[in-house]
Amino acid sequence: MSAARREQRFAAMRLIGATPRQVATLATIESLLASAAGTVLGFGLFFALRPALAQFPFTGLRFYLDDLVLTWPGALAVLLGVPIGAALAARLALRRVRISPLGVMRRVTPKPPRAWRLLPLLAGLAELAWFVGRRPATTNGQTGAYLTGILVVMVGVVVAGPWLTMTGSRLLARLARRPPAMIAGRRLADDPRAGFRSISGLALALFVGSVATGVITTYVGERGDSTATPIVHNLMSVNFWGDDGPEALDPAAVPSALTTVPGVKSVVLIRRNPREDRSAQNSWPALISCADLARIPGSGHCSPGATAAQVFPDLVPPGGGPVAVGPDPEWPAAPDVPLDRQQVIGVAVDTDGSPAALETSRTLLENAFPFVDGAASEGDYRGDNTRLLIQLQRLADIVIIASLVIAGCSLAVSITGGLNERKQPFAMLRLAGLRLTELRRVVLLESAVPLLAVSAVAIAAGFLSAALFLKSQLDYVLHPPGAAYYVITVAGLVVSLALIVSTMPLLRRLTGPDTVRND
Repeated sequence: MSAARREQRFAAMRLIGATPRQVATLATIESLLASAAGTVLGFGLFFALRPALAQFPFTGLRFYLDDLVLTWPGALAVLLGVPIGAALAARLALRRVRISPLGVMRRVTPKPPRAWRLLPLLAGLAELAWFVGRRPATTNGQTGAYLTGILVVMVGVVVAGPWLTMTGSRLLARLARRPPAMIAGRRLADDPRAGFRSISGLALALFVGSVATGVITTYVGERGDSTATPIVHNLMSVNFWGDDGPEALDPAAVPSALTTVPGVKSVVLIRRNPREDRSAQNSWPALISCADLARIPGSGHCSPGATAAQVFPDLVPPGGGPVAVGPDPEWPAAPDVPLDRQQVIGVAVDTDGSPAALETSRTLLENAFPFVDGAASEGDYRGDNTRLLIQLQRLADIVIIASLVIAGCSLAVSITGGLNERKQPFAMLRLAGLRLTELRRVVLLESAVPLLAVSAVAIAAGFLSAALFLKSQLDYVLHPPGAAYYVITVAGLVVSLALIVSTMPLLRRLTGPDTVRND
């Protein structure tokens, strides 16, 4: 809050003979002491609130108190890193004072931001768009492609923020019909970087929240029970096709009792595909005869003329592959190899979906093949994934709320500091006849215009990034977010605007007649 006044105070010290080194040392010590006190206070609040935090069901379940502990390396990194970072920031902030004390005491209008600031944002979106239809074959390649693109877009939102603020301020000034809007637009256009700086944290929180919400909502919608075909829940299978464990399953070990379980319709063997190419983007690790495939309704069918098909061991095609997900997918033809000579890597049991049939089949398969991962249906895996994603969504919502609170506090501090810095010009405006209510509208518009303009772009960039990632990686179309997202977003913006309004009472005290004097 006192940064602007402190900078002017240091500049005045330079004018009366203080050396740059003395000023820098004083600024470093001030920032170091203040940040060290704040860090110690933060640790005290953590230990005081830890019992209450443990009772809060962040992911649907409460934590044990021992879960919320600090490691010594992490605690020391914060305890030392925050004060050191604050001290370095204080030294860097004095670069104008070191160059010229008159440059602080008598400021000039900075150059307006240029349109090139949109380039990082557009470059990140272009990278994500380029990979639509060109998904990298390896996991490392996918991580590098998508994570890099989203990070570039995130940086682009911050870089483009001042230009967006300037564009919004010029539009505000052009459409202004009353003095408050005209003054606010002109003041924002005079220094859009300062206007954006106060809401940059909020913009990043909205961007990250939009990406996470878009991806998680779409994945749950595409892979949830509402879109599942009967085979997802009715087919119980046990299979091995990874790199650990036995090379194959013994077909003689398949329990004969499976065929006598009430509700079991058929039992088929899944065999290894000797021509599987794991380096390819779409590879099929298993083979099945077309006759066995036809015995399981909803498992799909072979391509015309084929006697065997290349499949996934659970007979459910993955999203984003060449085999369309649906009630009757068409699997690619198997390579020309003797099917009955290939190793058995799985057993699939088709049931009527009743709990008794599913659980009895699961017990028989796990007893017969104890060395393989437990028997499960695709619905079991999807249920686990859905629960995990819902927990992650809850954590993402909590992170967004915490980020909005921090960004809101930063906004209030920035506005209060700006009022302290500009109290003399505001007092002059009041003496010139501008009413206090109109001056309050000026301050409100100066903060609300960049807040709403940049927030809209951050949200749009977040959902567009999520849509491009989903289309490229999984061939999914973005689903609209649920009501919780809109509630959190609107609440965050309303709270931010309320924080702006909460600073209005300061105007009367800061812009009184006594302020109009030479310091």
